[in-house]
Amino acid sequence: MKERGILAVVSGFSGAGKGTIMKGLMNRYDNYALSISATTREPREGEVHGREYFFVSEEAFEDMIREDRLIEYARYVDHYYGTPKDYVMSQMEAGKDVILEIEIQGALKVKEKFPETLLIFVAPPSAEELKRRLVNRGTETADVIDARMKRACEEAEQMDRYDYLLINDEIDRCVEELNSLIQGQHRRMTLQEGFVSQMKQELKNISE
Repeated sequence: MKERGILAVVSGFSGAGKGTIMKGLMNRYDNYALSISATTREPREGEVHGREYFFVSEEAFEDMIREDRLIEYARYVDHYYGTPKDYVMSQMEAGKDVILEIEIQGALKVKEKFPETLLIFVAPPSAEELKRRLVNRGTETADVIDARMKRACEEAEQMDRYDYLLINDEIDRCVEELNSLIQGQHRRMTLQEGFVSQMKQELKNISE
């Protein structure tokens, strides 16, 4: 019987390198599935339904909310974004470890709904390094960088609610460490109840 996949949520400060780590993980291993969000916004040029997002109408999204078909959802700038439950569960049943890259509030909602979820927080080695990375992107104004640093200060208050901290000081090492954390989760006793029950019964049968 194929082992069921793990649900892992990865969050972190803007500029911490989450996207780069995810890309490295997906390129290196074939046992992961990145969760695809549903959204009510229009597709941008080059985006494909079912690849970047599941693009749905506002009415369809609100039906998903009412029918409890979302693991978590939020509304940003007049549009809904959420994680469809069916997609995540089908990937996990197929044996894939599913990764959600979402912000802290969404992550905590997922953990509340699915307590076995593994929460991983990605951080840079220091606050100075975070600011340096944001500046070196060269895509944001000083005001935007200041706003992101203030947001990071607020987000830091929730870091200790995560299961693991991943310090992104070297990408290859981080990719390997993330893989190890998720694969180690498979061995947690609470996820091995089927094996434990079977072993108990087999030992009982042999002993009789």
